Amino acid sequence: MEALLNNFSKVDAAGIAHCALEQGTAVYIYDESAILDRCNDCLSMPNAYGLTVRFAMKANSNRTLLKIISGAGLKIDASSMNEVIRANLAGIPYDDIMLTTQEVHAGADRLKLEELLLKGLKYNVCSLRQLRLVADFAAAEAIDLGMRIHPGIGSGESATRNTGDDYACFGVHISDFEEAMRIAGEKNIKFKHVHVHIGSGADPVIWQQNIDHELSLIKTYFHDVEKVSFGGGLKVARMPDENAADIEKLGSYAKQRIEEFYEMTGRKLEVEIEPGTYIVANCGYAVTRVIDKKSTSILNFVITDGGMEINARPLLYGSRHPVYIVAGDGASVKSSEWGETIGAYEAVIAGKCCESGDCQTLDSEGHPVARAMAEPEIGDFVVIGGTGAYCSTMTPYNYNSHGQIPEVLFTTDGQLKLIRKRQTLEQMLENEI
Repeated sequence: MEALLNNFSKVDAAGIAHCALEQGTAVYIYDESAILDRCNDCLSMPNAYGLTVRFAMKANSNRTLLKIISGAGLKIDASSMNEVIRANLAGIPYDDIMLTTQEVHAGADRLKLEELLLKGLKYNVCSLRQLRLVADFAAAEAIDLGMRIHPGIGSGESATRNTGDDYACFGVHISDFEEAMRIAGEKNIKFKHVHVHIGSGADPVIWQQNIDHELSLIKTYFHDVEKVSFGGGLKVARMPDENAADIEKLGSYAKQRIEEFYEMTGRKLEVEIEPGTYIVANCGYAVTRVIDKKSTSILNFVITDGGMEINARPLLYGSRHPVYIVAGDGASVKSSEWGETIGAYEAVIAGKCCESGDCQTLDSEGHPVARAMAEPEIGDFVVIGGTGAYCSTMTPYNYNSHGQIPEVLFTTDGQLKLIRKRQTLEQMLENEI
């Protein structure tokens, strides 16, 4: 099929219209070929003594996508017990899953954690309390643990996506290391895996600095570590003026530092990374339909049938997403931010929620911003790019009682396959009593 929208997808305008006719709008479409390409990019990252790539499934936890990504050779990074169980229900064995979570498992939840640890689940302790609660069981069963460390430095595309500095609370802070080592020594527990994640969309320079910082902490405190995770947060370029992380360059830097670490210590460390956004962000699209047009004294508004309840990232972070105007009959792409914009019409893309921030074109302070585009007609499609990550899993889809929208996979053989049904009102209400 002729390439549409941007250089990440092979779905075409006719395919957009066909999918919208079959499933209605709004609807997510994911490109299987693009997902596999991203998986291969990460698996090809240079390394010294071995590489494990874990998919951060919080980015997108659809069962079909988990199967595709796992089948490509990636393992799973889970952020909750329910994510662990969902990954296993997708056919992924527990020993291919790493749990790194803010949850504190006590009572029945702790018994469940212990059950899964016996089945091979990997566990990163992220606080002294988590360590104290699991220590006796891990010692009795000779289960090695990992630790997520809080390095005190971080980076992200916004303050709320910085998970490594002292304004965030993820992991065991360096000020608690001595106590953690005391507990581990008392229980004869070994930390074989050390993990750091400094933020989503991290500055590549700070990502490199984190490698050096993490290796220095391992040298000082973690004498049994065999695997080091540099986390995820690999920056993607959703917009044409953005620069994506260079996997080859970052991998080469990590490889050099790991080899130097071996020369200094005689210890060969395997590397792990845990990309989420990098794997799926630019492989997903949200297809919406223009349902109205309005104007004020200063702005034009294009109203679509999908907004913050299908993509909350502009509202939460001031994130920018490419927008494509596709003719309602699927005959053409009228304008695209990855190609030449046709026409001088400027408008804000707004949704149907009763919320002033329900716009897909906002600045970092939450103000609506008009974008140049071909003027759409009622019934045309507004396709929002870069929505494969942190959209279906993170948006407030029941706000205003709007239902969760369906998800469709554009397969490697050119088929459009439904992989999640549209939520019904009855399903939305079924737990209310």
